[in-house]
Amino acid sequence: MRVILRTKPRKKPFIPIEAETIIPQNFLRKNDIRVYEGNKERRLEEIFYITAEGPAVSPDQVEIVLSGETGNIKRVGEYMNAGRIVVEGDIGMHCGNFMSAGEIIIKGNADAWLGREMRGGTIRCEGNAGHYCAAGYRGEKRGMRGGLVDVMGSAGDFTAEYLSGGEVRIHGDCGDLPGVEMRGGTLTIGGHCHRPCGNMTGGTCMVFGRVYDLLPTFRGAGNEEREYRGQRCQMMLYKGDTANRGKGSLLVKKNLNRTGTD
Repeated sequence: MRVILRTKPRKKPFIPIEAETIIPQNFLRKNDIRVYEGNKERRLEEIFYITAEGPAVSPDQVEIVLSGETGNIKRVGEYMNAGRIVVEGDIGMHCGNFMSAGEIIIKGNADAWLGREMRGGTIRCEGNAGHYCAAGYRGEKRGMRGGLVDVMGSAGDFTAEYLSGGEVRIHGDCGDLPGVEMRGGTLTIGGHCHRPCGNMTGGTCMVFGRVYDLLPTFRGAGNEEREYRGQRCQMMLYKGDTANRGKGSLLVKKNLNRTGTD
């Protein structure tokens, strides 16, 4: 079953749409799906042109395609547990919150909190991701717990904050403090970043670009070889954060000083 949702023109397109109901399982069992435009509840057909193609007997057979002006649509894929969502452009905040299975493909950019506290499944963003990608929400002590978040571009600050499981791949740069408070899982950064993995207690972070302002509470522990994009890379291994038991692993491709110069 393929459901195509194309946004209709709106008088106030800057007003965000809260769309946590846009998940495959709802299209299998519901006819009256509603979203919020600001503080106004709207029927789905008031916001989208809807086309449905083919049958489905389970949520994993449902694919939802979002097209048009989708950058202000928030919470798409929240609690998703099966099926597939394809966003043909940008997507708003909190895409894939708490998802446990299935696949989300974003062909544009994603706003903040992509894959927030995700449990499983796959999110692939072909553009850039905002701040707090794969992180925990304010006050939570665990972020992403399972699954894969794969960002082909760059990501903002606090990427993978409180990461506890699963895998996060950022092929471009990250902002400040990626992997801060990591508990477990794997974070891979293809580009540059600032102050990675502060106060981490577990997990592995690999940085294949420059690390600026490496925290002084990480201690050198030798060298390891890792593969990235089909190439074997010599990595410097740091253990830390020693300010918090020092049981995490930070691997950096280049031997940089603490200001990020060769």
